[in-house]
Amino acid sequence: MQPRNMSMSGAVDLSAVKAAAEARQKAEQARAQRAAQPEGGPTPAAVRLVIDVDEAGFEQEVLQRSTEVPVVIDFWAEWCQPCKQLSPVLERLAEEYAGRFVLAKIDVDSNQMLFQQFGVQGIPAVFAVIAGQALPLFQGAAPEPQVRQVLDQLIEAAEQRFGIVGAPVDPEQAAAAREAQPAAEPAEPVNPALAAAHAALDSGDLGGAIQAYENVLADDPADEEARIGLGQARLLDRVRNADPEQVRKDAAERPGDVATQLAVADLDLVGGHVEDAFGRLVSAVQRSAGEDRDAARVRLLELFDLVGPEDPRVIAARGALARVLF
Repeated sequence: MQPRNMSMSGAVDLSAVKAAAEARQKAEQARAQRAAQPEGGPTPAAVRLVIDVDEAGFEQEVLQRSTEVPVVIDFWAEWCQPCKQLSPVLERLAEEYAGRFVLAKIDVDSNQMLFQQFGVQGIPAVFAVIAGQALPLFQGAAPEPQVRQVLDQLIEAAEQRFGIVGAPVDPEQAAAAREAQPAAEPAEPVNPALAAAHAALDSGDLGGAIQAYENVLADDPADEEARIGLGQARLLDRVRNADPEQVRKDAAERPGDVATQLAVADLDLVGGHVEDAFGRLVSAVQRSAGEDRDAARVRLLELFDLVGPEDPRVIAARGALARVLF
């Protein structure tokens, strides 16, 4: 997916005088409160550079924190392959920028309310919050130089327009904070063949990943992780050489052609437009018959697996599918 809205200048009206003045006032109040606190320890914002945020902790972890330091939000999902390309870049840059911004990671599957409130159109999507002011930054797996450019613009705007400057991080304090976090439970032994399949998928070797996952499933057809991995690899393989504009044009011109509808649904899912993908395939099932209908139904079930059976969008689409089938 190509990144969009890479320039902050067109993303939001930061020059709105009233909003900027109010934000600056909040930041100054927060700094005054912080200065009045006893010395002797790093502030949370100065140490925790990458944090996982949910709906319950959003106000404290993002809104309140944003009065002290720019907070960059990474909207992601486990099934989103472009997210796996972008998130490590953002995490590494958060460490490199050493407190000039904090990265908040939000799993959209577990935090649908935040996903909707921010008006996210597809994932990965990156926003920022400065003194409670939300700024859309870009969407898609952007290359690192462009990500750096946007971060630099964000930091400059935070300082010049809102008076917010992130506190520098002492590397020793940051390391101590990471070590103080609860230790993760020991991971279960990993099947080497499955690990090789995952590595091929992460590296973009989709053909190798497909073959590796198929080999794992040949030995153990009940391996759920391999089955989901195979679905991800096949999905990415289907869309990697697609011309999105042409695919959507073909689907619009031939609404009764199930193959074109399947192709658009794949693009929608990879782009994070989950409900659009499901709705398109439910409609394809409803309008078609025979082998075409079965192909649309099977593809829809495959996409259900990738998003997860407990996802409310999957539950709603399953109900819609049942209504058109029976």
